[in-house]
Amino acid sequence: MNFKDMDIETSIQKALDVLGYKRPTLVQEEVIPLVKNRQDIIVKSETGSGKTAAYAIPILHNMVWEENKPQCLVLVPTRELALQVTEDFMHLGVYKRVKALAIFGKQPYKFQIQDLRQKTHIVVGTPGRVLDHIQRGTLDISHIQYIVLDEADEMLHMGFLPTVETILSHIQHSHCTCMFSATMPHVIQDLACTYIPHAKMVQIQKDRVLPTRIEHYIYCVKEHEKKDMLMKLLLFENPTSAILFAKTQENVDDVCSYLYDLGLCIDKLHGGMLQEDRIENIKDFKKGKLRFLVATDVAARGLDITDVTHVINYDFPMEVESYIHRIGRTARMDKNGKAISFVSQYDYEKKKKVEENIGYSLMKRDNQELNHLIIDDTSLQPLQTTFHEKVDKREAIKKDIVMLYLNGGKKKKIRPGDIVGAICEIDGICAEDIGTIQVQDHHSYVQILNDKGYKVLEMLQKKKIKGKQLKVEIAENFI
Repeated sequence: MNFKDMDIETSIQKALDVLGYKRPTLVQEEVIPLVKNRQDIIVKSETGSGKTAAYAIPILHNMVWEENKPQCLVLVPTRELALQVTEDFMHLGVYKRVKALAIFGKQPYKFQIQDLRQKTHIVVGTPGRVLDHIQRGTLDISHIQYIVLDEADEMLHMGFLPTVETILSHIQHSHCTCMFSATMPHVIQDLACTYIPHAKMVQIQKDRVLPTRIEHYIYCVKEHEKKDMLMKLLLFENPTSAILFAKTQENVDDVCSYLYDLGLCIDKLHGGMLQEDRIENIKDFKKGKLRFLVATDVAARGLDITDVTHVINYDFPMEVESYIHRIGRTARMDKNGKAISFVSQYDYEKKKKVEENIGYSLMKRDNQELNHLIIDDTSLQPLQTTFHEKVDKREAIKKDIVMLYLNGGKKKKIRPGDIVGAICEIDGICAEDIGTIQVQDHHSYVQILNDKGYKVLEMLQKKKIKGKQLKVEIAENFI
């Protein structure tokens, strides 16, 4: 089956074509028709199986563009996942001119409230901040048609379940609820029975806990040997792209500093970092500017990073679910990968639980294959280079789209309709060429589609909007 066989709206199909999506994954093939028909669903599927597009495509298909109030609410456990899901909605819905908004903690309420007051089709957020906005009355949920609980099991582990239940209790009118989870603990099953009792269960590859495309093995090491063994392991494996997991922020900082001082192209990701630094490091790793990323479990859930060849558990995970989700960062979308773990004298019980859960023993490798390696300037050279930057298929959608910045907003009495009116006066430009518009206090952003951005830029630099001559230029780092 191809996406073209699924009767998807033309604007969404155009985005799929540009992004290079041809054949749906198993979970997409099962889920898209159900969500199109507004069927409540519970989906259990391995990480990297294309779950976000599975719900985003049909929701976008059913989205009413003319409605100004949010029609879809997606709850996710982390800020990083909120941004990624928002980006996926924006890419897939770009030609339908859909606006998706991410809201999460440690971000000023003022700007979120300004955005929520404007036309917004989809809100993606962490439970705490979403509930805050609902209780403040700044998030209008009266027109919500879809609720998505993404990574439901992780929201449970992070203590968000009571908040999620409170949010669900606020939405009394008829709507479609979609729950996605890689594992299905009893508490999540109870939540589903309470709030979506008539949901259809979709279970993909139910006989396999982990993808068979991943090669798993371990090295038994003492705690004080880990750093030296890690460096030798990297020399031995020479990964193209690897995520290294440590159990604490301090361990992440320590490992990252050690490898950085040896000249490796590496950075870190953990909850103690500034939000902008976390986002920048994820972007650099996705693009291949970083070859290695050392992280706590904050990076283990939901992040869609292509071509990660290795996951290395520097610290063995505390829980079985953490092992499953960490290694889910590799072997995504039918590719192969390796999951390598260090097992110290304190980890044998945890290793045993993982093996019981996955149904087989983790293969032990001989430490001697690493011990003979010598760390010096010459041997380190292969690890001190980066490969060519990764080509993100989502970059293709930006080729015929331009985001323009205007140095006028609400303080100059500029409204979205004023911007649309000025642009539509340009010869050869119509409303379908205008994407999302965001008007803030002192500036505005407008997205121009169909490869007409530079023409609009040139003409707007000569025109007045509401009697005002505004500075107009290309905005960087959009969608």
